Formats: sequence, structure tokens, C-alpha cells
Amino acid sequence: MNEKKSIKEWAADDRPREKMMAKGKAALSNAELIAILIGSGNSELSAVELSRRILDSVDNNLISLSNLTLSDLMRHKGIGEAKAITIMAALELGKRRRAAEANLPAEVKDSKDTFERFLPFIDDPRQEHFLVMYLDQSHHVLKVECVSNGGTSNVIADPRIIFKSALNIGASCIVLGHNHPSGNTRPSEDDRLLTKKFVAAGKLLDITVVDHIIIGIERYHSFRDYGEMTF
Repeated sequence: MNEKKSIKEWAADDRPREKMMAKGKAALSNAELIAILIGSGNSELSAVELSRRILDSVDNNLISLSNLTLSDLMRHKGIGEAKAITIMAALELGKRRRAAEANLPAEVKDSKDTFERFLPFIDDPRQEHFLVMYLDQSHHVLKVECVSNGGTSNVIADPRIIFKSALNIGASCIVLGHNHPSGNTRPSEDDRLLTKKFVAAGKLLDITVVDHIIIGIERYHSFRDYGEMTF
């Protein structure tokens, strides 16, 4: 029987770590993410194949996977105590992150609240993401989404699509956001023109554009905080 290659010996396109670096974490399957955690498989299965087998044992349900005990995980050949603990620790972090998100106040009170809600939607800060938060009349969050991403500047932000979504979910207000991969939060002239365009469109539909947040590295710029929403 041929010995299975370790991840380091795989072709570059098949290596989960290199794939994450090249394409971002969202491009990896659940099995590939677990393979990064365990690092190697066994004499019969690669790390990804072993990870798939583990997922198959819980019908590919991550919630069920997070409920497995140390002994449950160690029943799989190639998963020792250290690897089992690593998987359990990663899943526990996921649980705690969801709990932290759930504890955010329902009402958005200021730009800092918006910044903290937008951050999880920027999965690759090297690319520009355009984000929208939909609010009711009392500024309770109805939905947050990334409407486009890619490249290093000028992502597509189509007001028709965004306001259609706002109308569909009954939003009274929206907050715009995007990141600058450079880390510089200073608004460009294009940023100002886009904001002005959205504010004008919102007035026609009776949907208020509350703010536009530009996200950099650990900081942000709020048009509203700087009195720049009076178009």
C-alpha cells in the first residue's frame, strides 16, 4: 500500500493553506478547513480525505460536529488527542463568536456599532467589499450583507439593487460601508459622489441613508460623524 502524501507534498493547487492564501478563507470547503487544523491524515487517507470522513460521520453538520466528544473524534484513525483537541478548540471559538454577535444590541446607536457589525463581512481585507446594513425606523438591524467584493478599488454598488432589497425587507433606513485595502480611511472624491447618489435616490423612495462608513485597518471614517451627509 502506498503511503499517503502529507499536505506539504501535494500539488500547490491542492494545498488548503496555499489555497487560503491565494483565494481567501471563503474558497475552502469545511473539509479543507479541518485539514488545516489536523495537518496530516493517516496511512490510508490524506488530511482532506480524513476530514471528509469525519464530516460524513455527522452528516456534514457542523453543529453536530461541535457536539462530539474527545473520544468520538479519536475513534477516527489518524486523530489523536492533540488533533482532537485542536478541532474542538476551533469549534468552540466558532460558538463563542456567534454568541458575541448575538449579544450585540438590536439597535444601532452610533458609527462604532456599525463598524463592529460590518467587520465580520470583510473576509479578505486585501479586496474591497461594499456592505449595506438595513434598518427599521427605530434603527433596529434587519439585515447586513456584502453586496459586492473583489479587486483593490471601485467595487460595484448598484443603488437599484440595494434599494430594491431595502423595499423587499421593509427597511426605512440603510447604512453604507466599504473598506479601503490600503488601510487609509480618507474618503475619495468617488466615495463622496457615490454617497451623494445614494442619498438622492433614498429621498425619492423615502429611505434614509443614515451613514457611509469607510473601513481601514482597525479604524474607520464615518461620513455622518464628520457632518458629511448633508447633500
